[in-house]
Parts: sequence; C-alpha cells; structure tokens
Amino acid sequence: MPTLSGLIAVLMWGLLAVFSTFTRDIPPFQLLVVCFSISFLLIVIKRLIQQKPVFKPSSMTSQQWLVHTLCLFGFHFCYFMAIRYAPPVEVSLIGYLWPLLLGIYVAPQGLRLFALAGGLLGFAGSVFLVLSGESLSADMQYLPGYLLAFTCALIWSGYSWFLSRSHSEVEDIGWVSLLVAVLSLIAHLWLEQTQTSWTASELCNALLLGLGPIGGAFYLWDIGMKNGDQSLLASISFATPVISAVALYAAGFSPLSTAVIVAVSLILSGALITNNAQRIKHQLTKRRMTA
Repeated sequence: MPTLSGLIAVLMWGLLAVFSTFTRDIPPFQLLVVCFSISFLLIVIKRLIQQKPVFKPSSMTSQQWLVHTLCLFGFHFCYFMAIRYAPPVEVSLIGYLWPLLLGIYVAPQGLRLFALAGGLLGFAGSVFLVLSGESLSADMQYLPGYLLAFTCALIWSGYSWFLSRSHSEVEDIGWVSLLVAVLSLIAHLWLEQTQTSWTASELCNALLLGLGPIGGAFYLWDIGMKNGDQSLLASISFATPVISAVALYAAGFSPLSTAVIVAVSLILSGALITNNAQRIKHQLTKRRMTA
C-alpha cells in the first residue's frame, strides 16, 4: 500500500503538464500560493471530518522543518528560475536526473552499480522522449539555468532520501505547505504581477493541481518514501515524462509518437535491473565461481 501511494504520486506528477497547460497564463508563484494553500486545507478538512484538533502543533524538529520547507519551496523556486535562464527542454532533461540520483542513494552499498546502470537506462528513456522532435542548444549563456535545473535534481533526490530516513508524521506536510504558500506569496510579490481575473477553467485546474501534483502528491510521496519500495519508486519515477506525453495526447494537446514506446522499454528495462539487482548479482557471482 505505501508503494502504491508513491506510484500514485508519480502518476499525479505525470498529469502536471496537462493541468499546467490550462493554467499557463497564471504567474507561477501566484499559482503556487493557491496550490500549497489547498495542500494545507487538505489536512484541515481531514481533521474536521475526523473531529480531531484542527491546529494540532507539528511534531517536527527544527531540522525537519528546515529541510521540508527549503526543499519544497527551493525545488519550485529553482525550477521557475531555471526556465527563465535556459530553454525548457534542457531544464527538463537535467531535472530528470533526480530519479537516477535517488536510486543510487537508496540502493544498498553493494548494489549501487546496478542502481546506476538501471538509472542510466531510465534516464535514457526520458531523454529519448523529451528530445523527440527537439534539439539541444547547450550554450554557456544558459549556464545559470542549467545549474538551477541541476539544483532541482539535487534538491528532490535529496529530499526524497531524507523522507526515507525521517520519522515525521505525514500530516506535518500540511504545516509545511502553509509555510511554503507564504514564501511563494513573497516570491510572487517580488517577481510577478498579480493576476486578479481567473477563468473558470483556470480555477478548476488550479484546484486539481493543489489536490494532485502540487499538493496531495507530496503526502503520498512521503508515505511511499517512508514505508514503500524506494528503489522501485525511484525507477518508476522516470515514467513521469511518458505519463505526461500520454496525458497530453489524451487531452488533445499533442500527438503520440513512437518515441513513447522506446522510452517505456528503456524505463522498464532500467526498473527491472534496479529491482532485481540482488538476484542479478547472485547469478553473476555464481557464474564466476563455476567458471
């Protein structure tokens, strides 16, 4: 069940592209204020339904508060800054390094080479899909954007690893969401012009973002990282761009290319290697002994 929660979070992140398409005219940080506020309200509503104290203090330590807040806000801040300074294709590719890094972090010491091999296959699948019909324009003028995108990968892989070692309560994500909403409001007022008129479609999709990819998914990922199969979740996370491609096709925003089939094959191959690393290592050792 915890692994399933993590898989649902990955599915939600795959739908991010569709919801974002409907909200592309809303300033990013203003949208984050709304999404993280909804994320906070999820816990408020849950506690009201369960007739529990709504404003029960968080049980997190100061270190946990700091890591949760810096990572959830820092990831989104660095991502939005990255796409200001570098082309979105390159930013996406560098950002998709996080499952590779996470797979190495959570793998047992003797199996990290297998995690690296599986992660590289998964990353190759993501690269193949993201670059389908596109070309890289790596240029030193985009270096600040590249560095910010790589920071995103470091933040999310490190945060996911931290969750796997943390003992905080899942509901504490609600309090962190409230703080991130405040920080997003500050960033919005500093960097953006407020949009006061929202269409019904924008409101609806902002709500779905808060319930899903930028809100509810964080609770599910917390559950998955703490109690689920962390290596499997790291491997399957490479499927995010595949889910995005299928979702965009289903919503009528883009055609579905054969690149999806190649990407899925590479990602599944990487996942098989990563999640059968112990068995593969045993077979290789056995062959060496009998040779």
